[in-house]
Amino acid sequence: MTTLFRSATMASLVLLAACGTSPEITFTASEKETYRPDYHFTPAKGWMNDPNGMFYLDGEYHLFFQYYPDTTVWGPMHWGHAVSKDLVTWEELPIAIYPDSLGYIFSGSAVVDRENSSGLGTAENPPVVAIYTYHDAAGERTGASDFQTQGIAYSTDKGRTWIKYDQNPVLANPGIRDFRDPKVTQIVQADGTKEWVMTLAVQDRVQFYASPDLKSWSKTGEFGQNTGAHGGVWECPDLLKMQTPDGQEKWVLLLSINPGGPQKGSATQYFIGDFQDGVFTPDDTMIRWIDYGPDNYAGVTWANLPDTDSRTLFIGWMSNWLYGQVVPTASWRSAMTVPRELSLIDVNGVLLLKSAPAKELEKLRKDTYTVEESSKLPSQAAEIGVELDGSDAFSITLSNELGENVVISKEAGLVSIDRSQAGKSDFQEDFAAIHSAPMSWKADQLRIFLDASSIELFVNEGELVMTSLLFPNSPWKTVEFHHGINGGTLYRL
Repeated sequence: MTTLFRSATMASLVLLAACGTSPEITFTASEKETYRPDYHFTPAKGWMNDPNGMFYLDGEYHLFFQYYPDTTVWGPMHWGHAVSKDLVTWEELPIAIYPDSLGYIFSGSAVVDRENSSGLGTAENPPVVAIYTYHDAAGERTGASDFQTQGIAYSTDKGRTWIKYDQNPVLANPGIRDFRDPKVTQIVQADGTKEWVMTLAVQDRVQFYASPDLKSWSKTGEFGQNTGAHGGVWECPDLLKMQTPDGQEKWVLLLSINPGGPQKGSATQYFIGDFQDGVFTPDDTMIRWIDYGPDNYAGVTWANLPDTDSRTLFIGWMSNWLYGQVVPTASWRSAMTVPRELSLIDVNGVLLLKSAPAKELEKLRKDTYTVEESSKLPSQAAEIGVELDGSDAFSITLSNELGENVVISKEAGLVSIDRSQAGKSDFQEDFAAIHSAPMSWKADQLRIFLDASSIELFVNEGELVMTSLLFPNSPWKTVEFHHGINGGTLYRL
């Protein structure tokens, strides 16, 4: 049985504010269970964490994810599965890959093997190949150090069913406890030949492996042992070829870390540099984060986007290992972030990674309201666009009738989200907090995405991003602009 998540339309009704007064808005309550998002992907039931194996094929975006269907806390990992034709409406499909005698099915990636280099399909019907980590829990309990290995499975029906390779594992463990989360991409060499490159998280670094066929792998290099943030284990890497604003080729390496994030717990850092023959050389060794909020982790990108789409599309797990298993949801735990478009930007001569809301999110917009100072909110699902006045300091408050609130602000070069008075927080001592991020350049505009239990803040279309879970005891009903703001547009989603 499939579960169909809410759809959205392009319809919009423009209600203009008169004489600076907000239009009258009637709040529409959601019919979903408490804290269940309206437009972020969640499983119908059970536990979810890292996004896995994402690819596009024949009009569908595939999203796999770490999944345990039996309870709402982490357990023996499966690969759950959902598909979307537009990145905003998701259909949950049956579980894709189950644990077996080799272990749980941990994180990994998937590629469309168009040339059938693996021999697991045919020239006429090339396979999709998933590459994932086997986690042998029994081996871990014995104290062994080689309990994580890499295996593959393949699909010849567009990802609906999967067959595990009968000679798994394809990459044995050399005796390293944390040896996981393979992200595979195909690279075209200078002579025109192609090879598969695997980026693997290995304790406090990544290792690179190469293969001609997705089945036999050779180590080519490693990066990061003494570079970047090292408060915890490195996880869920991604290696991306991108272009600078002036057209130069650069490589971006995403690396999730737990713990050691800027707001405690888990987060994702990145490096920009060059990659050749298995060697990644960063332009610098500064620590930078793809999202400075507490609740965007293990994010990776979609493979096999159509030739007509030059974007780099990303999605993350919208939670934090500090409290992900104890947040106050009932039949399910965890959602994904909204999909985002990654690109490189130049800020005062320094390359940074921009993370903008995917353009498809505009399809969610329904009623539209123009506001200047204060407005009711139309529902728990809303987008707020804010134009700033150039003073480079601002303050916005979201509140409900219970006196709970969340404050979004910038002052003295710090952008902050204050959720210390934002509702339920007694499930974890660090949850109620003010989270801040440095931004030395000018903020011109904001986009704020609200859902039942989250807020995603994009400054200057993603030059700085902060994602934060929130659990108000009643949905947010009012938005107030305090200072630094020329006006705003409110959308019911």
